Amino acid sequence: MAKLLVTGGAGFIGANFVRYWQEKAPGGEIVVLDALTYAGNRENIADVPGAELVVGDIRDTDLVTKLLDERGIDTIVHFAAESHVDRSISGPDAFIDTNVLGTHSLLKAARAVWLDKGTGRPHRFHNVSTDEVYGSLGPDDAAFSETTPYAPNSPYSASKASADHLVRAYHHTFGLDVTTSNCSNNYGPYQFPEKLIPLFMINALNGRNLPIYGDGMNVRDWLHVEDHCRGIDLALSNGKPGETYNIGGGQELPNIEVVRRICAHVDAAFAADPSLAERFPDAPAAQGRSTTELMTYVEDRKGHDRRYAIDERKARDELRYEPGYDFEGGLDMTLAWYLANPGWWQPLIERAKLGAA
Repeated sequence: MAKLLVTGGAGFIGANFVRYWQEKAPGGEIVVLDALTYAGNRENIADVPGAELVVGDIRDTDLVTKLLDERGIDTIVHFAAESHVDRSISGPDAFIDTNVLGTHSLLKAARAVWLDKGTGRPHRFHNVSTDEVYGSLGPDDAAFSETTPYAPNSPYSASKASADHLVRAYHHTFGLDVTTSNCSNNYGPYQFPEKLIPLFMINALNGRNLPIYGDGMNVRDWLHVEDHCRGIDLALSNGKPGETYNIGGGQELPNIEVVRRICAHVDAAFAADPSLAERFPDAPAAQGRSTTELMTYVEDRKGHDRRYAIDERKARDELRYEPGYDFEGGLDMTLAWYLANPGWWQPLIERAKLGAA
């Protein structure tokens, strides 16, 4: 059984992966390294048996080296990252520090323990990246494949592209066993409420505006986080060293359509459960009105990429990956989770800088 170090494992996707892995391999041990910045929450994994949280920074190479060496870790799954585009526009330094320097710190530690000591230990460094490194697509352009040239358009995507190149270089130069996955937009439980789907669900419940960037026609491919976790698992077990795999959900939608579907799901939930009107009296749906009345249009974001789309044929062919969720089912499940867990998200919304879609 692999011994895992999961960086950023108290964040959204990382915590879901920790939970996924422990359900798949109960009784195993996972070391989670997380700095617990604003988007990291120890409560996300507090009830996961065998998950040990080490509070620390991935830029602390000595700490990472010690963990790899003393715990006999043979697999790193690297989620830790600054990931919100709006924040990268207002404060890009943190993205360079964490996403570039932090990734390099991990690679140095992995090389020191797994290669330089000459143990010959089988190992894997899996780098979790994003489709945003490929830039923006026109309406008729072919979807991003693993051979699409990198063309990042925000400080966030540029920092992730830099990390991807470092991971590739450590494989080709030093022989480190690595894989990278570039995913589309994730959604699901435990997502910090600055991202589109949880933000708009929570805003709808509280009767707050749903601010939509530009004309709302920016297109994204939507991936349920559980499907993403399964794709990473398959990359770890079936992926070829040095290879990159695109993991998508096959659900390409304009933002305005995503917002309309969120509104429809919220309205349907209130219609089916009258107690929600008592719990969330400020929601339009509590008075029998449509949640769509909260939709507003705001000035577009700087450098806002028009369209992302994932060509996942390589992952399907080589990893046997296939998404299990359609968007309607995944959205319904996600809303149900947020309705059932206000104690998780209510303390966070005061700290979140609410944005637009």
